[in-house]
Amino acid sequence: MERFLPCLYAFLGCMSFCFIFQVRKPLFMVLCSAIGAISWWVYLLAEPLGSETARFFTATIVVSVLAEVLARVLKAPATIFLIIGIIPLVPGGGLYYTMDYLINGDYPMFSQVGLQTASTAAAIAVGASLVTSIVRMLPRRRRPDEKSAE
Repeated sequence: MERFLPCLYAFLGCMSFCFIFQVRKPLFMVLCSAIGAISWWVYLLAEPLGSETARFFTATIVVSVLAEVLARVLKAPATIFLIIGIIPLVPGGGLYYTMDYLINGDYPMFSQVGLQTASTAAAIAVGASLVTSIVRMLPRRRRPDEKSAE
């Protein structure tokens, strides 16, 4: 139950962002929200990795793979699923506390929390970019009715 509730909250939060990003299809809304819940679930399950950065990186890779698969299956842009799916992973609290420490002049905490926040953001960016790059390098299968562009 201690892992279920945070994933439920992530699902509901992602559902709210579906309205903000104007995802109109109910199926897409549910799938985007499910990816967000899965992202937080993977983050929680990756606790044995130890490093926060590794946990965020692992969760982002899973989200990116799911987004790319759903994009191919549903013939939709992967960014719909990716952007909403990584919402639970975004280090909003870290950004807030980094700026709070800077404004209050607590420079040791500013640098510590700032580096942790930057590494989290970098792990998310690298994870998403890595999967997207690998998918784009894969050969595309052509449909029989497509003519070659030669």
